[in-house]
Amino acid sequence: MSKQPTFEQALETLEEAVARLEKGQMPLNEALDCFEAGVTSANLCRKMLQAVESRVETLVKKSDGTFQVDGFAVDDQQD
Repeated sequence: MSKQPTFEQALETLEEAVARLEKGQMPLNEALDCFEAGVTSANLCRKMLQAVESRVETLVKKSDGTFQVDGFAVDDQQD
């Protein structure tokens, strides 16, 4: 059983895959493998960010000087 990479490791793998693909200097099979690794890393990063987002709470200072806990606001606009 392999250990799941950290967010930073998954992001680095994704960035490396993108850089290699942008060069365009590899055989098709290797490019496909690289693309698949990049997609896997991107999906892993997305899942990790969603898990963190669901745990984040923000403290909001009310006008009377007290604080209340609000859920994390999510921007529903997606590409």
